[in-house]
Amino acid sequence: MLYRIAADGLVLFHLMFIGFVLFGGLLVLKWRGLIVWHLPAALWGMAVEFVHLPCPLTEWENRMRHGAGQSGYGGGFIEHYVWPVIYPAGLTPGIQLGLGAMVLAINLWGYLRLLHQRRPL
Repeated sequence: MLYRIAADGLVLFHLMFIGFVLFGGLLVLKWRGLIVWHLPAALWGMAVEFVHLPCPLTEWENRMRHGAGQSGYGGGFIEHYVWPVIYPAGLTPGIQLGLGAMVLAINLWGYLRLLHQRRPL
């Protein structure tokens, strides 16, 4: 039972991490101290999408699911939880690159805006 609760909690954490990767650049505009957390998270998120790196959170969740007597899953978190809700056909490498580009664009906009705010007039 504890393994299942831990796996479910990790799913929530994973989802929050993805949200932070995607929108953290906007949060940095309000709370500049978040940059030390967001910049590495955003770089990791983009690397996972662009280079197709395996995410350790997915591996940990699968291990916890196995510990709870459940079956794990192949692929990544987005492919397993998010993508079937949006596009049941599956995640293609081209779409994955598009998602990475979206993360890059949103955060680039936030950081460029941050730089613009810091410039002396």
